[in-house]
Amino acid sequence: MIAKTPPPPYYAVIFTSVRTEGDKGYSEMSDRMVELASQQDGFLGVESARNEIGITVSYWRDLESMRKWRENIEHSVAREKGREEWYQSFKTRIAKVERDYGFDR
Repeated sequence: MIAKTPPPPYYAVIFTSVRTEGDKGYSEMSDRMVELASQQDGFLGVESARNEIGITVSYWRDLESMRKWRENIEHSVAREKGREEWYQSFKTRIAKVERDYGFDR
């Protein structure tokens, strides 16, 4: 589903990854992170897709909201598990959205 974001400006955290073999609790933790992030002040939405490469984009009101999410204890635990077990490789990019456009049927 495409996230319903407000008019720009806002920020995007783009997380691109290649997974290791097997689930190892990944699916459950992924669902929990979306649930938890959606409760954070400044969270605007998330979009995610996975084939050979996974891409998750979360949208945030401002840099301060993103910083607070990064400091969340459960999120820190998930990041560490990702480094240890779930990802062969990953990259996180932060971008300021200055313009968006599209339509919805």
